[in-house]
Amino acid sequence: MQIWQVDCYRSDRAPSVWELFICEPTPGEFRYRATCPQSEVSSEWLLAQLSSFGALPKTIQVFRPQTLHLLEPVGQKLGIAIAPTRRTTTLKEWIVGEGKGSIAIEQPPPLPLPETLWGDRWRFATIRADDLISGIGDRLIPFKSLPEDLLPLNLGLPSTLSIPGVVIDGGRQSRQFCQWLAEVEPVSLNFIPGQPDGLILESGLVDRWVIATFEDPEVRQAGQTYEQRKQQPRRLHFLLVQPDNSGMTYTGLWLLQSSDK
Repeated sequence: MQIWQVDCYRSDRAPSVWELFICEPTPGEFRYRATCPQSEVSSEWLLAQLSSFGALPKTIQVFRPQTLHLLEPVGQKLGIAIAPTRRTTTLKEWIVGEGKGSIAIEQPPPLPLPETLWGDRWRFATIRADDLISGIGDRLIPFKSLPEDLLPLNLGLPSTLSIPGVVIDGGRQSRQFCQWLAEVEPVSLNFIPGQPDGLILESGLVDRWVIATFEDPEVRQAGQTYEQRKQQPRRLHFLLVQPDNSGMTYTGLWLLQSSDK
């Protein structure tokens, strides 16, 4: 399935101009760049730009909310799926690497997790890559997201590498919690030091959620260690939800990756 990554935003260098970037996920493949006066930028302009190509992709990935807003009606008219995702590495590297602009996106303050979803307990953990993907990932888990581009093998990581993550014992709320997670589409799970410290879930394009807050010095140390470990395996980490701590059944498994930008 052919995929394009697209961004359209107001230029940092000339605020009266908008810039359009189109590329394929594979570095060195198809690239296209165009500009448009701010007074003319619209979904119709984007439609004309895309319609000028002989062959169109089946999916367009976007990471910027304003680009998503502009492209959704274009996708409907052209029969192209518009997929919001933060994992548009090739596009972001092109924009930043050539000094074309910024990929920074303003994020809202994190929202509290609904109390009706919270489970019994949680903890930081590490699991070997092969145990995580084959041992646990191969099981029949109701909610599971193991993207191909995040599999340790595809990232060039050894099967013996310990992957850091968070394990949540959801108790009776386990399934409801995982249903909510599937809806918000987790991206990364980060320890944020503060007063109090927090465990923050990044989801969708810009959403943030407070999974837990704490002031325990030992948990803070574990959180700092967790963040350090995330830097080693290409920022790869996991979120595992289980109904209890028996290790017999699991409700949800997400393979995540923090952004380095």
